[in-house]
Amino acid sequence: MAVPTPSLRRAGRTLLSTQFPIQILPSPRSVQVRCYAAAKPPSPRQPRPYESEKPLVSSRPRPSQDTAALADLVKKKNEGRKGVMAPYIRLGVGVVFIGSIIYSMFTSPLQLTEAPSIADRDTLQKRESGVTEKSPMRLRMEALIKEKQGEIVAALQELDPATKFRTDTWSRPAGGGGISCVQQDGNVFEKAGVNTSIVYGTLPRPAIEKMRVNHKAIDPDVDSLEFFAAGLSLVLHPQNPNAPTVHLNYRYFETMDTEGKCNAWWFGGGTDLTPTYLYDEDAIHFHRSIKDACDKHDRGYYPRFKQWCDKYFYIPHRQESRGIGGIFFDDLDAEEKDQEQLFSFVKDCLSSFLPGYLPIITRRKDMPFSEREKQWQQLRRGRYVEFNLVHDRGTSFGLNTPSARVESILMSLPLTARWMYMHEAEKGSREERILNVLKQPVEWI
Repeated sequence: MAVPTPSLRRAGRTLLSTQFPIQILPSPRSVQVRCYAAAKPPSPRQPRPYESEKPLVSSRPRPSQDTAALADLVKKKNEGRKGVMAPYIRLGVGVVFIGSIIYSMFTSPLQLTEAPSIADRDTLQKRESGVTEKSPMRLRMEALIKEKQGEIVAALQELDPATKFRTDTWSRPAGGGGISCVQQDGNVFEKAGVNTSIVYGTLPRPAIEKMRVNHKAIDPDVDSLEFFAAGLSLVLHPQNPNAPTVHLNYRYFETMDTEGKCNAWWFGGGTDLTPTYLYDEDAIHFHRSIKDACDKHDRGYYPRFKQWCDKYFYIPHRQESRGIGGIFFDDLDAEEKDQEQLFSFVKDCLSSFLPGYLPIITRRKDMPFSEREKQWQQLRRGRYVEFNLVHDRGTSFGLNTPSARVESILMSLPLTARWMYMHEAEKGSREERILNVLKQPVEWI
């Protein structure tokens, strides 16, 4: 194609045109420029493969197009290299990683995983095999108190269907836990609590030495000892001053080696009645139901444990008992009777509670009362608080146990109480009569 004669720049040089026409021919890699004399046009020839019949123009891309094309070409080359090299890179990294693991296995000290705790093993056994007569006593006692808790809560709920028990299930970091069932501001009970508690833990040296006073089976040469404790605790504070407060607690304690084998065990517990106003027939019925349960196992139990109860629930700074008693025992181990006999005794005591208390609360819960009688009830509940916070060993043990659930421990306290300065009961009043009995325990049967 003939073009005018402007200057052409290529490879940094300026080509000045002459009087000759210029023809630009495309080439795969460059631009060919041919000059022809005007008098001698080029001789005819066969078109080359890269030539076409279309008008010829420069095929060289503009600078921006050239740069983009070059970048695209480099990218494709790199991608090709990656596709080839990636498997080898992964293989090399894998060999190094596996080799380091094998090396560490042979050169690092052997690290054993932590053995399951006694609580973990007990949980696994309960899940896989359940609890039978051949199970360890700690599992059988746990099953018993949970069963009785359910029976008692159901019976109390029937007395006041409108006020539902609140049930909280909780666990302890070291193992165990409990179920707290509490009713507050009900129609029958101002506060009623029925709790189960399961505790796994470790006894320090001072606690071991203290317990050896009553339990010689405990190893005296260890600095710490695994222990298990299970108990059912109940306190009912009625709304009506004519209805008595009642308390119940039955528990089991054992110490173990690190494998969970028991080396010392004992049972404890009891139940007692705390009336605001005294009704002899209530006191007699309550004590008789307990005596019947004791007599099934040992006729010496009731008088012995009744005396123990009167002594235990005494408030020294008031010089009076907390209530009119019942039974109380502690530290009953193999020196008393064998484990199966004592477990059977505890079961019968627990079973005697509802027949011993339900007739009393049923008779008294709807009786009329005055504001003066309600005030006397609040004063007597103040005495109940004093004993529980100052003298009760169960409260002290619970509050001093690591990770203790304080709300469950203090469940035994009444919702309301009262203290009056220098209050004295009137001579010959019903209030004076109950005070006289609290200062001098009575044999009810």
